[in-house]
Amino acid sequence: MKFRFIQNAILLLMVALCHSAYSQKKKYNVLFIAIDNLRPQLGCYGFSNVKSPNIDKVASEGVVFEKAYCQQALCSPSRTSLLTGLNPDVTGIITIGPHFRDSLPNIVTLPQHFKNNGYFTQGFGKIFHGGLDDPRSWSVPHDQGKNPRYAPEGQAIIETKRQEKIKQGLDLTLRENRVFGPPVESYDAADNYFLDGGNTENALKALAKIKDSTFFLAVGFSNPHIPYISPKKYWDLYDRSQIKLPDNQYAPEGAPAWALQSLDELNGYHNVPKPLTDDFKRELIHGYLAATSYVDAQIGLLIDGLKKNGVYENTVIVIFGDHGYQLGQHGMWSNKHTNYETSARVTLIVKTPETKAKGQKSASIVQFVDLYPTLSDIVGLPKPAQGHGQSFKPLLTNPKKKLNTYAFSQYLKGGYYGYSVTDGRYRLVQWKKGNETVLELYDHTSDPDENKNVAGNPALKAVVASLTAQINQRIENDKKDRKILGHTSQAFNSEK
Repeated sequence: MKFRFIQNAILLLMVALCHSAYSQKKKYNVLFIAIDNLRPQLGCYGFSNVKSPNIDKVASEGVVFEKAYCQQALCSPSRTSLLTGLNPDVTGIITIGPHFRDSLPNIVTLPQHFKNNGYFTQGFGKIFHGGLDDPRSWSVPHDQGKNPRYAPEGQAIIETKRQEKIKQGLDLTLRENRVFGPPVESYDAADNYFLDGGNTENALKALAKIKDSTFFLAVGFSNPHIPYISPKKYWDLYDRSQIKLPDNQYAPEGAPAWALQSLDELNGYHNVPKPLTDDFKRELIHGYLAATSYVDAQIGLLIDGLKKNGVYENTVIVIFGDHGYQLGQHGMWSNKHTNYETSARVTLIVKTPETKAKGQKSASIVQFVDLYPTLSDIVGLPKPAQGHGQSFKPLLTNPKKKLNTYAFSQYLKGGYYGYSVTDGRYRLVQWKKGNETVLELYDHTSDPDENKNVAGNPALKAVVASLTAQINQRIENDKKDRKILGHTSQAFNSEK
């Protein structure tokens, strides 16, 4: 009897140990890679002219989302929305500032949710918008990086301009007095000379220290945001003579003037010709592509770091661009700031240890607000307490499954509150200012580049009505959620 008792005890202990090992195995790490202004213009998205072998390799082991959308095409609102799981009208962040905790102090962010559930969370580079970091999200202070953004020539140009403005008595802390260097720069230097390479190096050092923890490691890259800066070897990957300019360098027919953005992001940069010449436009595209390949190389180093430290097989990898981007489409250069497909559609690639649909693409609509619940679902954390998204984990097994019916984005322009919705075929943009309403409708079946507004077509009246109802319902739901979450900005609440 005593022997049987001991035998049963040993059996129970073995079961417990196996269960413990299994549970430990299921605690996946997360490598969270944020890339500024990265268009879905990579090899894995069908652009063979773009040199992105490392991102493409991750895509071959994960799922590429072809219909992924941000909630606003501007860095801070988009990142705040993604990292809180809330729409911009609920966070109150529809411009670069203020900080979301000024109005929603108790919101739990995505990395904070992981930290609260036992993960070691650490961030490098641009995760939240620069200057608007969130200390509560990290186990140790976030590291923005100290390496230069510019090469020595660009740094010298900036310093000369700074001294000139100081002599004029201008306050350089004000946004309107910011000093810029050249919009494009290539320099014969090692990868870690520049900011993005330095952040990669620091992230790899941290990885070696935290590899035995369960970690959420976030690495943000500033390229390919303008200025497009890269070591010369990435510049040399591209032949300028083979770079083609977009065909639709004109405003969509029937679009309101305020829906477009001019040279806003190029303003202030050194030696920008006005009007832009075709040679300069090709230079911008060349710089953007080189900067993209530079970031791709850094991602390759991060993947190698996971493998070297023995954690690759147990790590979820997420790669995303924080919003879309225009490189000449509709005449907009180095820009986002619209409600069009080129601004709202984003790069999103997810690879997990359990991904069954390896190397496949999903045309199911997903939104950035879905990423928070999805990552929680993948690693087995509790469902987030707040959020407007739903988990798209099922798409990693069956990418053909339909998830969302609609994706929403928004942008305030010219005093008009603009909201857009897509159902995968149509994109409707609704502009409101007081009692005035202006509509844009684009049919991607016949007009994938959104070159003609067909909102006035009588045959599409039912489509307009249906999509308008979706936008208005979204606006009303956000109003209710602001009240539920106790949004404290009275000015924002009264405006909206």
